[in-house]
Amino acid sequence: MQYLISGKVIHGDDYGKKLGFPTVNLHIEDTELLPMGVYAGTATLDKIEYRAGIVISKDLSRAKSRDKIEAHLIGYNGDAYGKIVALEIKDFIREYKNFDTEAELINQIKEDLKKC
Repeated sequence: MQYLISGKVIHGDDYGKKLGFPTVNLHIEDTELLPMGVYAGTATLDKIEYRAGIVISKDLSRAKSRDKIEAHLIGYNGDAYGKIVALEIKDFIREYKNFDTEAELINQIKEDLKKC
């Protein structure tokens, strides 16, 4: 599987950062994405490639639900707002799901990132 997406980094809700896994949130024009889920791939930012955990979900905060994509760039800790990030999605890790507690979510993210 190889799927390429690029977009401008926009502000999210900082939930990933709160959990210890900051993400870049991409503004994606109305385009069909892969099914909701967690994926492994790479992200290129400022001509540097990072391994990445990528999440495709639905943004339900808007009147019209739309696809939302965010990625945790392993080893990146800068400010990417307004920059263009290119994602190459390589492998499906698991289906998207909600968790009952933040601790469960954090443990699952750690496991997901091991696969990236």
